[in-house]
Amino acid sequence: MSWYVLYTKSRTEKAVADKLKERGIEVYCPLVKTKRKWSDRMKTVEEPLFRSYCFVNLEEQQRDRVFGVPGIVRYLFWMNKPAVVRDSEIEIIRRMLQETDNNHIQVEAFSSSDRIKIKSGCFQDLEGNVMNQQGKTLQVFIDTLQMVIKVDLSKTLVAA
Repeated sequence: MSWYVLYTKSRTEKAVADKLKERGIEVYCPLVKTKRKWSDRMKTVEEPLFRSYCFVNLEEQQRDRVFGVPGIVRYLFWMNKPAVVRDSEIEIIRRMLQETDNNHIQVEAFSSSDRIKIKSGCFQDLEGNVMNQQGKTLQVFIDTLQMVIKVDLSKTLVAA
């Protein structure tokens, strides 16, 4: 069985995932918790990590089973074939969402030439110098790689 990528109508990802689960189809819709502000209150809501996408784990010949669910548009294709996501990539997404709590991450102000160490993500344990900061995004020069990377502070832990 392979993980296929479904393209859904806008803002129907969670409903599509629920309906597919009811039909006995293994589905994964990665969700992140974010704080939303209304005029009278703040509320924590779950939003899809990938807007308009869900992942389904099916046999090739069973791919048509999903089209009875309202909100599904089509499968995502790559090189004229349905896009397939490896199990290891799905596990990386799951692990990343479990290990990083976006609600407890605070954005700090860094100045140019601050030395930081990346504490999570694929560049974990690498050190570099801050070149620039724009909001929650840092540009960091990594000495060992001899390259500049952008670090999203809302998704990556760093230490000064």
